Amino acid sequence: MDEKWPMSFPMEILALALPFMNRDSTAFISLPIFILVGFSAQLIDGAIGMAYGVLSNSILLAMGVPPALSSYSIHTAEIFTTLASGAAHLRLRNVDKKLLKKLVIPGVIGGALGACLLSSAPTYPIKIVVSIYLLIMGLIILIKVRRATTRSLLKPHHISLLGGFGGFMDAIGGGGWGPIVAGTLIAGGNNPKLTIGSVNLAEFFTTIIQAVTFTMFLKTMAWDIVIGLAIGGLIAAPLSAHICRRLPTKILMRLVGSLIILLGAKNIYIALANHFEPGFF
Repeated sequence: MDEKWPMSFPMEILALALPFMNRDSTAFISLPIFILVGFSAQLIDGAIGMAYGVLSNSILLAMGVPPALSSYSIHTAEIFTTLASGAAHLRLRNVDKKLLKKLVIPGVIGGALGACLLSSAPTYPIKIVVSIYLLIMGLIILIKVRRATTRSLLKPHHISLLGGFGGFMDAIGGGGWGPIVAGTLIAGGNNPKLTIGSVNLAEFFTTIIQAVTFTMFLKTMAWDIVIGLAIGGLIAAPLSAHICRRLPTKILMRLVGSLIILLGAKNIYIALANHFEPGFF
């Protein structure tokens, strides 16, 4: 099969969606920043199967974006980026269709439940919980550098439960599908390349239901964040699929894990400092 990927394809996906977006709702002041965030997060996520949502959410929370709006924006943008990334992995034969089927339905159900909870929960406790969760995700990424065999040690029903839990935590934390699902599967003995490709494609379906669920509960959308993340992610998606096949990931995973831990710690400090009286910290 020809592995040459048409670079114009991701941008064509975005072009179809832009006419339906309310461009007057934002001044696009921070658009270049969000494009850079989306590009960097997708380049890493598509290459190692994790960190798009976690990294994006860490940065958005650090910038002061509320947790629900941050997760809503990320998952709306991911509709386009996960489609492009999943299609690229499928074209490069990085997808195990049996594994994909075991992840999709539980992931969709878990994602919908997580989005419902995050949309109706108080903001302050969620900021703390999400930030602690991001710290844990950073630690998971740091310890997830290990050799995996090509034979899965997980039973089919365990994989389905993993997909449901991953979808739930992904919606709650604005990211985490990759670290939880791909990380656990690789640690359990699944082929790393096929796992990353399958998890990326499955994320497209979980992302759709999460975005739809958030739309039912939230009245506003930061389209500058969505468009910026989508543009950056769509540019990086085909590149990251090729990187997945060629680039050693150990150093990259350590850097990402360290960055997420630092950002998560900063988010906790900011949330606590804003909640308590001035001078408490």
